[in-house]
Amino acid sequence: MNVGGRRLLIALGLIVLLTGVGTCGYMLIERMSFQDALFMTVITITTVGYGEVKPLDAGGTIFTIVLILTGVGTAYYVLAAITEMVVGGQLKELLGRNAMMRKIRKLSGHVIVCGYGRFGRVVIEELRRYRTKLVIVENDPEKEGSLMQTGELYILGSALEESALENAGIASASEIVIATASDPDNVFIALSAKSKNPRIRIHARAESELGLKHLELAGVDQPISSYHWSAMRIANAIARPSVVDFLDLLLPGIRPEEFGLEEVKVPDESSLTGRTIATLEHEGDRIRIVALKRGSEPMAFVPGPQTTIQPGDLFVAIGARPSLQQLAQRLGK
Repeated sequence: MNVGGRRLLIALGLIVLLTGVGTCGYMLIERMSFQDALFMTVITITTVGYGEVKPLDAGGTIFTIVLILTGVGTAYYVLAAITEMVVGGQLKELLGRNAMMRKIRKLSGHVIVCGYGRFGRVVIEELRRYRTKLVIVENDPEKEGSLMQTGELYILGSALEESALENAGIASASEIVIATASDPDNVFIALSAKSKNPRIRIHARAESELGLKHLELAGVDQPISSYHWSAMRIANAIARPSVVDFLDLLLPGIRPEEFGLEEVKVPDESSLTGRTIATLEHEGDRIRIVALKRGSEPMAFVPGPQTTIQPGDLFVAIGARPSLQQLAQRLGK
């Protein structure tokens, strides 16, 4: 929180404290009821001057003088803090961030992306295509303008600090992408995320072979070496250009072609339960099931056409994008 926000919170806290002290003081010194003591405190602090609830004795008079002096000073402090925030546009910023925090606290099953650099931006843009619930954690305040333009929820702070991860909803998140440019930082964030949420899936970027090994030791589910994948792609584009061209057709965001590769899951109650893969492929337009993941069993590639569909099955399908969308709709996804 910025200086103006902290100043306003301190001022409001002083008002609440002063009101409580004043109310208790009148109840003890003047034997007033809670309602009369609260009323007396408010009119004294605000200097409204409606008159005393009852005549005050010497102790009550001295207490009222002290309350007036401290109350007026505190009131001016609150007014100055509010004026500063309004003039500087900080009040709107504070309210906006509070609203964003409330939205984040309501999230569950979302993805946290740590780092809004070149690597993180590609991940975020791709996840947005699938309308994935996102929370971005970025340490550089100068990137806030770009973060606001994304329309996504974000936290300004270092993912190295546990408070930043907690504010991003780490306890209820399903996955986290660690995309900073520092291997030690990525390892530390991975360990911190795992301690906060043992069930979370972690994807992390590595800048070196040693960093890749450290991420694996830290329990990262998918450590990724960006330079390794880039080098592999170049080598395969030379050795197997047709294969690379084919894969480009399937990856959205690289070439917007009509074919795609998607995963779909069969819900517990589905009309497809008990039917065969051959029937599923026949009913779709240019669809093929290329992989099947069932429970804890290893993934089966190119499952047999007579394989019976069961609840919970996870299919990887290739085909025309409209047909893949229709398949997802049939499965309720």
